[in-house]
Amino acid sequence: MKDQLIRATAGGHSIRIFVSNTKELVQEAVQTHKTTPVASAALGRLLTAGSMMGAMLKGDDDLLTLQIKGDGPLKGIVVTADSQSHVKGYVYQPQVDLPLNEVGKLDVRGAVGAGTLHVIRDTGLKDPYVGQIELISGEIAEDLTYYFATSEQTPSVVALGVLIDRDYSVRQAGGFIIQVMPGASEEVISTLEENLESISSITSLLEAGCQTEDILKKIVGELDYSILETRDVAFVCNCSEERVEKALVSLGHQELQNMINDGEEIELHCHFCNRNYLFSVQELSDLYKAAKN
Repeated sequence: MKDQLIRATAGGHSIRIFVSNTKELVQEAVQTHKTTPVASAALGRLLTAGSMMGAMLKGDDDLLTLQIKGDGPLKGIVVTADSQSHVKGYVYQPQVDLPLNEVGKLDVRGAVGAGTLHVIRDTGLKDPYVGQIELISGEIAEDLTYYFATSEQTPSVVALGVLIDRDYSVRQAGGFIIQVMPGASEEVISTLEENLESISSITSLLEAGCQTEDILKKIVGELDYSILETRDVAFVCNCSEERVEKALVSLGHQELQNMINDGEEIELHCHFCNRNYLFSVQELSDLYKAAKN
């Protein structure tokens, strides 16, 4: 089954809700980067958040980047998403391995450590919007909740979960984001709070066989709701040889000439999908000539 995201409203459109099942896309990221379980959990959580925050973008060409930099052994995580919820990402140190934490779970907090979260929205304007907060937990969901409250002044609840199986594959992955809009009544907010208290974790719901709409129904309870959109989400890297060629040309004639003078092929690496691009001296010369024409 394809990964799926639901975008909905509830309580007379005073609450907006995003629910995402991301098992397959997180599994693809894990296979691509050969991550350890704790690195898989950290990357999967941020990829899941990216899929939902991508759905918040307005323009077709808008792009979102989530970047965590921490002093833990993971060092950092980068995720990008477009407005269609196509996401890609990587961790700086994919082979980090830590003991389980005090409650017997993967120690994402210890892997991330203290640091910062950057949220960058490129909407085609001269300067992108950049929000930054200090990490409050390193668990990622709590940090994003704090980000929405402080940087965007939007009271929110963020839940993210990745369950790794014994063979290091992704057993479950998903999340939800709930945001309270201006004008939401105390009654609606109280009902939401009561409903959320009955949810132990997003992965427990997925393990029980819940689909995205089932999870939405558990969140809203007796509140009225409307599903605005259902979409597929996926791990997608848009790198290509043509894009890499353009990047080389953008370095300028002198830099290309220096590479040609070195007399050796060059290799460029995409951090998001681990693909390598090789260019021979002749190919560099052809790019140089084409750039001058």
